[in-house]
Amino acid sequence: MSKKLRILLSAYACGPGEGSEPGMGWHWALEIARLGHEVCILTRENNLPSIERALGLHGDLRIQVAGYDLPRWMRWWKKGGRGVALYYSLWQRGAYRAARRLARETPFDLVHHITFANFRQPSLMGRLGLPLVLGPLGGGEATPPLLLWSYPLRGIVLDSVRLLLNLFARLNPAVRQSFRQAAVILSKTRETLAYVPPAYRTKCLMMQDVGTEEALILREPPASPPTPRFLFVGRLLYLKGIHLALQGFARMQREFPDATLTIAGKGRDGKWLHKMADRLGISHAVDWRGWVPREQVLSMYREHTAFLFPSLHDSGGTVVMEALSQGLPVICLDCGGPGAMLPPSCGFKIEVEGRGREEVVDGLADAMRKLAVNPELRAEMSSRALKAARENTWGHIVSRTYKHIQDTLRNT
Repeated sequence: MSKKLRILLSAYACGPGEGSEPGMGWHWALEIARLGHEVCILTRENNLPSIERALGLHGDLRIQVAGYDLPRWMRWWKKGGRGVALYYSLWQRGAYRAARRLARETPFDLVHHITFANFRQPSLMGRLGLPLVLGPLGGGEATPPLLLWSYPLRGIVLDSVRLLLNLFARLNPAVRQSFRQAAVILSKTRETLAYVPPAYRTKCLMMQDVGTEEALILREPPASPPTPRFLFVGRLLYLKGIHLALQGFARMQREFPDATLTIAGKGRDGKWLHKMADRLGISHAVDWRGWVPREQVLSMYREHTAFLFPSLHDSGGTVVMEALSQGLPVICLDCGGPGAMLPPSCGFKIEVEGRGREEVVDGLADAMRKLAVNPELRAEMSSRALKAARENTWGHIVSRTYKHIQDTLRNT
């Protein structure tokens, strides 16, 4: 029987009922505690009210929460995402001091740094003298070179800068120190793993970081809609590949004039994408929904033929797992988190290695055509999607990962 651990969880982003990193931080904390471990979540103070309300529903779990934040006068410039990297770096320093106080009060068995989960942003928690688990880490993903030129100018510049930052991070002493201090390094993607120095790769485990909520998984595949209907959910940003989805849909729609594309989300590239839909002559077939509450999104998955998510460098893919949990086949690119987590039997992964925009757009269009003309294929993939969702609940993912962590700690 595995030893029950006392775990300090460093989770800058942690929020019940949220997606992306806040949702990941919360689900990992919850599932670690469900394994019987004692968890203390160290997070931002503004996360405490929602966490404490959620803990009222889980009184049987041994979860404590501690908050730390920078002084109020130091927070204004972080609003809207400005300066968040510097803010987070400063938060890490103060959170380390808070963690040191907590460690004096509680004899923790390990510290797990879970969010932010970007390899460029080192953790200071290794200085506590406890076994350190890093990750699951992402951030090493990059736009395939031949597809970079499909971006607007701003995207080309920002992605080029991001690639340089990744390259410089390899030389950052603080990043290398985090890798050196870690007992276990969890990596979301092969692209991020490549940034871990070879000397520390024996500590690494490639694993999926995002799971499904068991209670939300459909029991039976939903009925296929009578006409082809495709869905995108996410922020309207160049890196999400929506421009490629629009171009692929335009080619497919010539053969299937009744086909529609629903886009749920908002973001700063919305105007660029609207203009592209106009130029492609598909505005009448694109339903721009804007931001949609999560409960409505779950029902939208069940009303479409497939989920179209050609993101170019996502580390994770919460929406991909949500789509699978609702029996929706997924069309994505074979890169980053979505490419790593999507079983090939549950949709189509479009090859990007050495391929330019035209080839990738053709691949997206062809995948949509196959699902439009073959309802049997769609139904088969829908059933397999539900099976994959059941095999990759948050509980399964965290349990598998912590078995590896405990096995590693026993052997060191």
